[in-house]
Amino acid sequence: MSDNLQIPQQLQAQVTAYLNHLTIERGLSDNTLAAYRRDLERYLCYLTQEGVTDVREISVHHVSGFLQALSSGSHHMGQLATASVNRILIAARGWHRFMFLENTTESNPAADIRPPKTGQYLPDGLSVEEVTRLLDTPAADTAQGLRDRALMELLYATGARITEAIELDVDDILQLDEVSDTRAVRLFGKGSKERIVPLGSYAVDAINAYLVRGRPEHASAGKGSPALFLNRFGNRISRQTGWNVIKQAAEDAGITADISPHTLRHSFATHLLQGGADVRVVQELLGHASVTTTQIYTHVTAETLREVFASAHPRAQG
Repeated sequence: MSDNLQIPQQLQAQVTAYLNHLTIERGLSDNTLAAYRRDLERYLCYLTQEGVTDVREISVHHVSGFLQALSSGSHHMGQLATASVNRILIAARGWHRFMFLENTTESNPAADIRPPKTGQYLPDGLSVEEVTRLLDTPAADTAQGLRDRALMELLYATGARITEAIELDVDDILQLDEVSDTRAVRLFGKGSKERIVPLGSYAVDAINAYLVRGRPEHASAGKGSPALFLNRFGNRISRQTGWNVIKQAAEDAGITADISPHTLRHSFATHLLQGGADVRVVQELLGHASVTTTQIYTHVTAETLREVFASAHPRAQG
């Protein structure tokens, strides 16, 4: 996309109206809104190149042409993977639907446009042994090491998204039973939906160690932030810091796979299902609005079952 491209003011205003609707009516997170904005800006660049200045001028041919441009890399779009094309098309379809429902347009040119089919995505995950190596990597005798260990234990214990984890305050760690030190964490997911997820003993121990021996050192450098995970200046850590913690731990643990904080979320779900957890329970723990989203993980465990059957059952092969 050209940096010098001047998007028509009317198109910009019409997209802004949709983004305001998503903010006010649907309560989407800042990260989700930023993604919608980026995807729609890509669409506006294409429309501008096609000479469109108002949403009322867009036809079904523009929408299908945009889809083709994304898939082929024409119009300076850059050739994208099918999953990325689908995501951008969803944003464009949502905008057109909103414009139609608001009576800004007389029809919805994107209504019959279907995204390209993509193969079933099987999320990458780590084995239990790899997760153990990863979580044991940070030093247990420094404030940063204690924080990093607590962060990763929490991510794996709860399946939390990295944004949910870094937005936690100390008060979001809930004590359910003082005698047994049974604890849970209050997470705020997409659309600020709250869920309570139990913490296992390893995560509880790691968080306790951090709160007693790590966090006070970082907190003393700041101005009394309520955040659970602090940086050395006493401020809430960033998403980038969360990513760096995982990347560094993987490197130190000798794990060569390209992993991210989301890898621990994938591993959490996969290991629960492999252990016999009901998919609807995992849905609640992950904060998925629909069980359909969670069921992608059942394909991973089903594949494992097929492999075991094929290698172990006496009549699996002819």
